Amino acid sequence: MGQKTNPISNRIGITRGWVSNWCGGNYAEKIAEDYKIRKYLVNRLANASISKIVIERTLKLITVTIQAARPGVIIGKGGTAVDNLKKELNKVTNKDVQINIFEVRRPEVDAAIVADSIARQIEGRVSYRRAIKMAVSTAMRVGAEGIKVQISGRVGGAEMARSEMFKEGRTPLHTFRADIDYALAEAHTKVGVLGIKVWICNGEVYGKKDLSPNAGIAAASAQPQGQGRPSRGDRGPRRGGKGRRGGASQDSEK
Repeated sequence: MGQKTNPISNRIGITRGWVSNWCGGNYAEKIAEDYKIRKYLVNRLANASISKIVIERTLKLITVTIQAARPGVIIGKGGTAVDNLKKELNKVTNKDVQINIFEVRRPEVDAAIVADSIARQIEGRVSYRRAIKMAVSTAMRVGAEGIKVQISGRVGGAEMARSEMFKEGRTPLHTFRADIDYALAEAHTKVGVLGIKVWICNGEVYGKKDLSPNAGIAAASAQPQGQGRPSRGDRGPRRGGKGRRGGASQDSEK
């Protein structure tokens, strides 16, 4: 089932929590309202590189937490853009809205941001191979354990639609404890729509994890960039290389 289902919904209750946190009556209305809020924010803040939107509700208040790579675009000069955004959401929902904004410290290993970046580059007529290979190499260098990117549609302007996949490292979709981030983005080109799917493995989660919606947001924002798994150059020689188990290194041979 790991290959068939969405990796995030497949891990809800294990390593992932819900991004809409509320309960009560009028279930269908609230779902439709959440959809409207998310759609409005994604279109309104297209330049902010949004990673996640978490919606929490109380009786009279909606709390919207936005995690983005460029929070300055949302905040604006002196916080004026946030105030305007709050007024616009009040009109959309007819309720009081509170907005919290967090910065994504490592956008290179965030699937939503990576997929959107590849899509925007393809729309700007950058070669899809170049855009995807750059994203893959950057994610591995920053500290991802593995990344997989699939592009589907009339790739490269071809007459017949096809799919291509680029992989590096490990992305174990059947391992529930694996922290798999997944996202889908669309690139609207003059030959049609291309779908870009991104899977990023950020290691494995051991023990019980806090599944509250904003549990990992503050911690991720506070973590300095570059922490986590060392880059390939810092990990020493590969297994079986001449620099391991007492063998002669390349420098000694020279």
